Amino acid sequence: MRKKIVFLSTLLIAVLISSPYVSAQNQNEPLIIQQQGSFMVGGTVIENPGEFTFSDYRKPDGQKAYVDHAYTFYQIPPDARKLPLVFLHGGGQSGKTWETTPDGREGFQNIFLRRRFGVYIVDQPRRGRAGATSLPHTVEPPFNNIMVFSLFRFGNYPDLFPGVQFPKDSESMNQILRQATPDTGPYDDDVTSEAMAALFNKIGEGILVTHSRGGYPGWHTALKSSNVKAIISFEPGGTQFVYPEGELPEPITSAYGIHRGVGVPLEEFMKFTRIPIIIYYGDFIAEKPTSHIGQDQWRVELQMARMFVDVVNRYGGDAQVVHLPEIGIKGNTHFPMSDLNNVEIADLVSAWLKEKGLD
Repeated sequence: MRKKIVFLSTLLIAVLISSPYVSAQNQNEPLIIQQQGSFMVGGTVIENPGEFTFSDYRKPDGQKAYVDHAYTFYQIPPDARKLPLVFLHGGGQSGKTWETTPDGREGFQNIFLRRRFGVYIVDQPRRGRAGATSLPHTVEPPFNNIMVFSLFRFGNYPDLFPGVQFPKDSESMNQILRQATPDTGPYDDDVTSEAMAALFNKIGEGILVTHSRGGYPGWHTALKSSNVKAIISFEPGGTQFVYPEGELPEPITSAYGIHRGVGVPLEEFMKFTRIPIIIYYGDFIAEKPTSHIGQDQWRVELQMARMFVDVVNRYGGDAQVVHLPEIGIKGNTHFPMSDLNNVEIADLVSAWLKEKGLD
C-alpha cells in the first residue's frame, strides 16, 4: 500500500510540473465571459383539482404547481474547452459552495472559468433558488453550529485544528455558517438525480463535480445520463456508495451512524467502468474509531469510497481515491474548494483532467 501511495504522489507531482495550469491565481485580472445565464431544469407539474375562479384566486383550485426542478447558473468563456464542469453541492448547501470563498477569494467557479472551462453551478431541487416543492416541509431555525464545526472537520469546537487550511478569522466562520440553506421539501436523492440527468441531457456532454451529500445523487446521475463523461467527487458522504447487487459490503458503524452501500444491477454498475472517476478526501480523518463525530464519520466514508473504487476497477474501470495527506497536502477540511489552498486543489483537478484527456 505504501508503494502505491508514493507512486501516486510522484505521478501527481510530475503531472503538475508539466501542467500549463500551475501558476499564481490572480483574481484581479478581468474575467472574460462569452455567454452567461441561468435556467430551471427537470421537475414536474402537479395539478390541484377543482375550478379556478378569480373571486377565490388565492385558492389552489384548478391551478398547477411547477415544482422539484433544479436551478442552474452558467458561464461560458471564449474558446471554451470541449467539456464543461457541472458543480453539484452537498447537504444543507447551495451553489454558493463553488462561488467566492468565505474570506473573499475566488472559488472553483471562477478558477475554472479562468482556465477556459464552461461552468454550471446547480442549486438542487427543494433548496436555494430551486425551492418550489411538491411536498410540504417544516423549515426551522438551524441550531447546528457545533455539529457542523465537527462534521466539516474545522476542529474541536470552538478551537480550530492546528495547521487547518480553513481561514482562521471569525468572519470567515460566520460566512460559511450563513451559506447553509434549508430544504424546502423532504430531501430526495431521486428527485435530485432526475433533475441532474435532465440538465446533462439539455447541455450535452460534461464532467460532473460533486461535494459531500451530493455524491450519492451524483452517482445516479451518471447512471441516468450517458452525457456524464467523468466524475470528480469531493468527500462524498452522509449517504451511500453504489455497488453491484450481491456485492454490498457489510454496514459499518461510526460515531455519526451506520454507513451502508446501495445495490444496483451489474449492468447498471458497469456504466461506472466507462468513465474516469476520482474522489478526494482531506485531512483530520481518524485512522481508528473515535468519539469525534466528524473525524469518525469521514474515517468510514473514506473506507467505503476505497471499497467502491476497488469494485469499479475490478470490473475494468478507471477510478481512484486521493487522500490528500498521503500525497503531502495537509490541513484540508471538508470544504477543500474553500480552504486557503483551494488553487492547489484546483491544480490537482486540472492535472487529472489533462491526464485523462478531458481538458
